Amino acid sequence: MLLEPLDLIVFIGYCMLIIGMGLFVSREKKGHVKNSSDYFLASKALPWWAVGASLIASNISAEQFIGMSGSGFAMGLAISTYEWMAAATLLVVAIFFLPVYFKKGIYTMPGFLLDRYDTRVRTTMAIFWLLLYVFVNLTSVLYLGALSLNTILDVPMIWGIVGLAAFAMLYSIYGGLKAVAWTDVVQVVFLVAGGLATTYIALKMVGSGDAWEGLSLLRKEVPGHFTMIFSRGEMMIPDGSGGVKDAYLDLPGISVLIGGMWITNLSYWGFNQYITQRALAAKSLDEAQKGMIFAGFLKLLMPLIVVIPGIAAFVIVENGIDISFIESMKDPASSLIKSDRAYPTLLQLLPVGLKGLAFAALTAAIVSSLASMANSTSTIFTMDIYNKYIGKGASETKQVKVGRITALVAFGLASLVAPALGALDQAFQFIQEYTGFISPGVFAIFFFGVFWKKTTSNAALVGAALSIPLSIVLKIAFPGLPFIDRMGVVFLILATLMIIISLVEGKGKDHPNSIDINKELFKTSTSFKIGAVLIAGITAALYIVFW
Repeated sequence: MLLEPLDLIVFIGYCMLIIGMGLFVSREKKGHVKNSSDYFLASKALPWWAVGASLIASNISAEQFIGMSGSGFAMGLAISTYEWMAAATLLVVAIFFLPVYFKKGIYTMPGFLLDRYDTRVRTTMAIFWLLLYVFVNLTSVLYLGALSLNTILDVPMIWGIVGLAAFAMLYSIYGGLKAVAWTDVVQVVFLVAGGLATTYIALKMVGSGDAWEGLSLLRKEVPGHFTMIFSRGEMMIPDGSGGVKDAYLDLPGISVLIGGMWITNLSYWGFNQYITQRALAAKSLDEAQKGMIFAGFLKLLMPLIVVIPGIAAFVIVENGIDISFIESMKDPASSLIKSDRAYPTLLQLLPVGLKGLAFAALTAAIVSSLASMANSTSTIFTMDIYNKYIGKGASETKQVKVGRITALVAFGLASLVAPALGALDQAFQFIQEYTGFISPGVFAIFFFGVFWKKTTSNAALVGAALSIPLSIVLKIAFPGLPFIDRMGVVFLILATLMIIISLVEGKGKDHPNSIDINKELFKTSTSFKIGAVLIAGITAALYIVFW
């Protein structure tokens, strides 16, 4: 299927706008040479709305549009817990962790670990994050983006991967975080507008021309797809190879509210370089916190854009509403219906003009995340590996050059690995599970580092070193244990070990690098408090309605 001329005009216009804007904001005043603060922290000049927009553009990617829609197709609204719990998590991060980061004046998350612990902890976690960003995050986004191009335009997977990587590199490698963050403001507009257009058309199809009727029909036709909290055995979903598995393994009941989901959410939103880097680039702590509130409201909206279309696609398939749609849902190689083909297939239903907008929205989500991940990869490598071990005393210009080369290498490696993800049914769950191998250790190190003064460097090193091995052992030994619960168990083991080691080693004394915490540090503005109450109230109401 090819885009119509009007769709191509809309899409090409979007591409030119993003590249042009990225290069424009990256230009330097006469006589000014781009330094590390300019390149890695956007000169610390982002207002709240740019922080919030960039947070969402960096977060929402193919893994949400394609992967979360696929999970919506398979298991329904329950997958929205990642979005709605994230809104609550943003409040926790804004209140309790951002003030500490701003007080320390850090560039990177490993930099915080150096300040709180020592070089060994920083380097260990820096290497873990680099591997995660390149071989899980960048790789999966490239694969899912190429899958959409393949489904919509019949672009060969390898060319889709190369094309998306090249697009993201065109403006992000030269301009750094400034180019990424300011283009993200535009990307979010396309992302939301195009996403809502796809939702509207999908609901109209289900409702025989009436979108509101389609929305009400969804709950009537598939009430099981509107359950937020699963019981064991309540819903069976595709396993990607023609069989089925229990949805409880992906979303284990109440654990999504009071268990391991908090570990993965706090690790992602509070201690993840390509997310926190946006907040660190804000004009001030207050602007960063307001940006978090803005992002929180957008997260509450996201399931309407990325989950409801997947549920609509499920109804279309189950009720046989459109035979050609059902055929497009099938994987060409296995002829099995693939959950992750739901969103790309829906894009084919859009009318001329809207199709170009929706395709631009999907591409915006993909390239903004790719640019963010690559920029953060280059930031960690340059600031925490290169400056420490390879180019000690390197000039500002040299650091920027190394950052650009690192981003280029990251894109190259991810492009080589991406095709290997073709066997997955729900790539979103793959990302969550394998990110979850490191999340318990990350959470333990930061949580105890901020809030328990007795935590020692050796205890943190044990937490960092054992997170992945413990996760692998539990995955093999207890294959029936949901990965979210597994993260909770690993965290509890690591927390116990870290407490014991710290007490024995430190003999009950505070660590010399411990952080002084006081009430003044956690004060917030009135506008932040109002936004926080609204987000908490809306989140609670959503869970009450859809429990």
